[in-house]
Amino acid sequence: MNNGSDFDFIIIGSGAGGGTLAYKLAPSGKRILLIERGPFVRREKENWNARAVNVEGRYNTKELWRNADGTELHPHTNYYVGGNTKFYGAALFRLREQDFGEIKHHGGVSPAWPISYDELEPYYNEAERIYHVHGEVGEDPTEPHRSGPYPYSAVSHEPRIQQLSEDFALSGLKPFHTPLGVMLDEKNPQKSACIRCNTCDGFPCLVNAKADAHICCVIPALRHPNVTLLTDTKVTRLLTSASGHEVTAVEVERNGMKETYSGAVVVVSGGAINSAALLLRSANDKHPRGLANGSDVVGRHYMGHVNSVLMALSKCPNPTVFQKTLSVNDFYFSSPEWEFPMGHISFVGKLDGDTLAAGAPKVAPKWTLDLMGKHSLDFWLTSEDLPDPNNRVTINREGEIVLQYKPNNEEGHKRLIKKLERLMNQQRACPIHGHECHEGIFARNLYLGQRIPLAGVAHQNGTVRFGNDAKTSALDRNCKAHELDNLYVVDASFFCSSGAVNPGLTIMANALRVGDHLLERMHARVEEPEAVAVA
Repeated sequence: MNNGSDFDFIIIGSGAGGGTLAYKLAPSGKRILLIERGPFVRREKENWNARAVNVEGRYNTKELWRNADGTELHPHTNYYVGGNTKFYGAALFRLREQDFGEIKHHGGVSPAWPISYDELEPYYNEAERIYHVHGEVGEDPTEPHRSGPYPYSAVSHEPRIQQLSEDFALSGLKPFHTPLGVMLDEKNPQKSACIRCNTCDGFPCLVNAKADAHICCVIPALRHPNVTLLTDTKVTRLLTSASGHEVTAVEVERNGMKETYSGAVVVVSGGAINSAALLLRSANDKHPRGLANGSDVVGRHYMGHVNSVLMALSKCPNPTVFQKTLSVNDFYFSSPEWEFPMGHISFVGKLDGDTLAAGAPKVAPKWTLDLMGKHSLDFWLTSEDLPDPNNRVTINREGEIVLQYKPNNEEGHKRLIKKLERLMNQQRACPIHGHECHEGIFARNLYLGQRIPLAGVAHQNGTVRFGNDAKTSALDRNCKAHELDNLYVVDASFFCSSGAVNPGLTIMANALRVGDHLLERMHARVEEPEAVAVA
């Protein structure tokens, strides 16, 4: 069934890339089709239920991927309007200025990008405004230069986090407030959409106060009559003209039927793994290795960071509700003892017994896990992994996604963990237990060893890299496929390197940058759209 060629833009995926791009293009009057394979997240009490979300995986896809050896891989990812931003922790960092250039790591070289930080900087500003980012300029020692302040003041620390921040400062560090995308007004709590709860990180927001792509971009875009959204619609293949130079149709499965749509420009934004898979599945005579893949890089250079969740246990309880307000970047590039980058220290949302039970040994009593949750500070450590062509996404004969990944550049991460251990031992004596209060740092049981397993794909990037050389990249500097005149990719697939902060804000900023390019290409001009009101 052909459903017409009525669109100027077809955008596949409604998350940080696709949702933001739809928002940018919507005021142009151009005909836009936004395709999302999942539904809207249902608003229900389970949105905020740790057992439903973390133990039962209520919102996880049931789709199976494969490991390189053919065994089943259950990806921790979600298909909904707003993409994975519905479930992210809303920490929205800019990449550091140096991340756009070549950086020497202990494990190899992080390559330069074809664009500079300066080119993206105005779009970082715009993305921070759209996504309600709260922060404090000048605190982060590695902060890149900015042309404007944060649109909202930093989210305050609760007492235990404030105390830790002061302890870190006494140790000579420069702790800072994590930039957060939440619709929180601490001066007017009665008017604030965000109620500063303990179910932000990993949960969908029941009160729609998380600054996700659905709330901040898709809903405003749909107010324009020229924007159409299809939900529960899975794109299966892109078809090209006989010459192979342009995409002529987007093939989808919807309501059990096959349909095709066509548009002047097709933009893929299904996440780095699914976007690469779609291009590979779309192979044809003119593109035998997959679309945009003359260079054989599509699916390669998969990165997802070296991540750990660590619990620092104390004899005193940690009554913090909203924990993700503190970060440390002092070791992002190096330290006095080591010349190579180590990474970034921040927090996950407050862990509880239900969340810990998701991976605990069956013999672990529930009350023990509850007690651990009440007494822990819950750290998130991120280090940069390097692009390796053998870390890749492929498709097997059954059409299933195969994810092959061998960790690399791990020495910096190990040193970062040791740094945190030493820092926690240097805390001030507590008035009740003295220096004996700190019991030590432990890996969260959910993870094998101390590491997020392969299924943790929240930071996926790098599979359809951009560059100036068509022999070594799939996309040009505007994220258009070198080999196709009307195909773009705007999720984190385009990354050349992963940096050591989460990719969310960079995806959003780049989508806005590509949006300006597309508006120019289509000779369209728009007024700047309004941000969603906080109240």
